[in-house]
Amino acid sequence: MKATLWAVFGIGIIFLLVSVRTSLQSQILAEPDIHIKVDGENAFLTEKELLTRLKQANLLFVDQKVEELNPEAIEQFIDAMNEVKSVNVFTHFDGNWNIDLELRKPIARVFNNFGQSYYLDSDGFVMKKTIGHTARVVVVTGDIKDRMESESVNEIINNDSLKSIRNLDDVYRISNYVCNDPLMQSLIGQIHRESNGDFVLIPIVGGQKIIFGTANSESEVKQKFEKLKIFYKEAIPFEGWNKYSEISLKFDKQIVCKKIE
Repeated sequence: MKATLWAVFGIGIIFLLVSVRTSLQSQILAEPDIHIKVDGENAFLTEKELLTRLKQANLLFVDQKVEELNPEAIEQFIDAMNEVKSVNVFTHFDGNWNIDLELRKPIARVFNNFGQSYYLDSDGFVMKKTIGHTARVVVVTGDIKDRMESESVNEIINNDSLKSIRNLDDVYRISNYVCNDPLMQSLIGQIHRESNGDFVLIPIVGGQKIIFGTANSESEVKQKFEKLKIFYKEAIPFEGWNKYSEISLKFDKQIVCKKIE
């Protein structure tokens, strides 16, 4: 008898849940609860812009029912956006749904040889410019042959043939250091690549240029910046910002300076 009652009770619960679910499926879909994670101050995508793009792609539309929502298609669509690093779209039993995404963090703006301008993010990924959004990051100019459609830095680093013809891996090593070092971030405003392959750093303060040379490895870049920081902390306070026209970091374990004549 008890077993029969429990069976009837279980069937009733299942029937109730199915009825509630069926009723929810026919309801008008509510707007998603959107959470956008941004590392730093440069947000290249807003909630309003995200919803507009979803509506333009007909993934969201007027009087859309819960059953007409396609979370997988929406997640794939958002994941393909240039500004997005990761995304997760999920629904709840009550018919509500969420979009959680993390945006890429730009660390440098590159102007290449072909008149193109794009951003390089903290993972070495090439980001296209976004209308209405700019980032306060170091500017990279000069002899840059990498196009906007170029491979990511990781692809270049792991391919010997690409390393010989691409510059983005070197650009990334320098700009990533500048972005993550408070002192260098406040001092360096521009990275310029000469036709001979040398990188030149242009400070925000002072009229000198810093001959950085090559940037073939993270250890080389770190060593050169450590020399520069020692120079700024120990020499500049006594010599002044306007004594030198050029500071060269190219030579091992030393800094060579050229005085203003």
